[in-house]
Amino acid sequence: MLRAAPALMVILLVIPVLLGLAAVVLPAFGYLPVLGLTDPGLSVWRELLEVPGIGHSVALSLAAGVITPMLALLLVMLFLAAVSGTRWARIMRQLVAPLLAVPHAAAAFGLAFLIAPSGLALRLLSPELSGWQRPPDLLILNDPLGLSMMAGLVLKEIPFLLLMALAVLPQLQADQRVAMARTLGYRPVYAWLWTVAPALYPLLRLPLFAVIAFASATVDVALILGPSLPPPLSVRIVGWFADSDLTTRMLASAAALLQLTVTLSAIAIWLIAERLLKPLLRQLSLRGIRRRGQATVNFIGRSTLLVTLGTLMLSLLVLCLQAFAGLWRFPDNLPTAWTIQHWQSVGSVLNTPLGNTLLLGLTSVLFTVALVLAALEYESRRGLAPQRLLWAIYIPLLVPQVAFLYGLTLMLEQLRWQPGLLVVGFAHCLFVLPYVYLTLADPYRRLDPRWQQLAATLGASPMRVWWRIKLPLLLAPIATACAVGFAVSIGQYLATLLTGAGRVSTLTTEAVALASGGTRGPIVVWALMQTLLPMLGFALALALPRIIWRHRKAMRGSLT
Repeated sequence: MLRAAPALMVILLVIPVLLGLAAVVLPAFGYLPVLGLTDPGLSVWRELLEVPGIGHSVALSLAAGVITPMLALLLVMLFLAAVSGTRWARIMRQLVAPLLAVPHAAAAFGLAFLIAPSGLALRLLSPELSGWQRPPDLLILNDPLGLSMMAGLVLKEIPFLLLMALAVLPQLQADQRVAMARTLGYRPVYAWLWTVAPALYPLLRLPLFAVIAFASATVDVALILGPSLPPPLSVRIVGWFADSDLTTRMLASAAALLQLTVTLSAIAIWLIAERLLKPLLRQLSLRGIRRRGQATVNFIGRSTLLVTLGTLMLSLLVLCLQAFAGLWRFPDNLPTAWTIQHWQSVGSVLNTPLGNTLLLGLTSVLFTVALVLAALEYESRRGLAPQRLLWAIYIPLLVPQVAFLYGLTLMLEQLRWQPGLLVVGFAHCLFVLPYVYLTLADPYRRLDPRWQQLAATLGASPMRVWWRIKLPLLLAPIATACAVGFAVSIGQYLATLLTGAGRVSTLTTEAVALASGGTRGPIVVWALMQTLLPMLGFALALALPRIIWRHRKAMRGSLT
């Protein structure tokens, strides 16, 4: 079984993506025998290029795919340089995983209620500082340039990049690098930037490509915060796929390939910019800047990321306030009345989405954690290079979901697989598995091998060592991986919508479906429930090792 685990992982991660991409190629060129269309050509592409506003939609997706990772990476690097070796770094290690648990849709809703013209941010400034007695006529949400959408993406991608950076930093011996640079007169911030950052960046390249792919093809965040006339390309693809006119599926197929091209173009732009900036950064480091401007860089690094993460936490606070808010006139800072009516209004329809969400999350986590543990144990016993699985792990994250999930859905329809929980659960595993592997791989590989060597000298078999030694020692990382995977499953919108054909409702699909409505109360309840479940998962991940190993402090581990 252990020998089959790595191959099964590759099959599960690669084959559905390739089949999904292959399934959209022929319809994109007008070949769809089911509808009697057997004469391939370029008419579908001509029709796509003539769609009003298609150029603006492509530009929005491309801009989001380049600007979002650039800002997130800059903030993460400056913050790590500013807090390296301080108590802030230890605090952030405890906060980053729970912040990562917040689903994209919930974070987008919270940000929308925070920065809207009638949101909490302007209420705190009014009327004393702004003079506004009524909400200003400002186009903040759904702006044509997609700025609010990019802000929402940056808020969510920073915890992901920060978690990836914290996971690989122990490999770089950052403290020793900084100490060596300090002996040459460099201040701590510059010592980190000139010695650790160049070694850290190559290890973050694949996570950055995953951020580019998600940002350029996001659907749920675009529906909540993005422009609507015209929307980003990914939103248009979903609309064409859901159209009752089946001939629009060819248009959706062509647009899916166009979305893949946009994402690859964003990655190409990133690589070109990387080549152009590399000699400039090298020249800057060779100038030997040791002290000048260190205080300014230190302040920017700490303040900008703290403000960003503070905004995310404030957005969650706004969701909590809105969930129980009654009458709340502008510019009052707090509601004048409190109510549970919002919860009562959705209570009757909450059971099915909640049950589906829990079932999909738990089953996908149990399956993927078992598979990852088997693959890592096989890797440990055989001494295989971990890079062999790395590209396979990232493939579902690097390819736009809207491109291959749409094709995968077409193929499942042709195979007459009925949309349901089983198909949706399989789709969730495609995205849960990479995060579980990335969360668990580093702690598994860093486990002190002397424990198993000692057990082997006492006559224990490899399986007994794995069951009685390794798993208990890795209880905290395994619990954290389960919490991360559960959070990823809860946040899956497009995978649930497309593979479930709209028949499988979850907390995320219901919340995003209400985004176009004007009633805040039900939206907030769904978004808050979508947030509370991952938070509960991380609370259990933190509490379980402390309860089981209450008499063995060293085995409790941490969340990251």
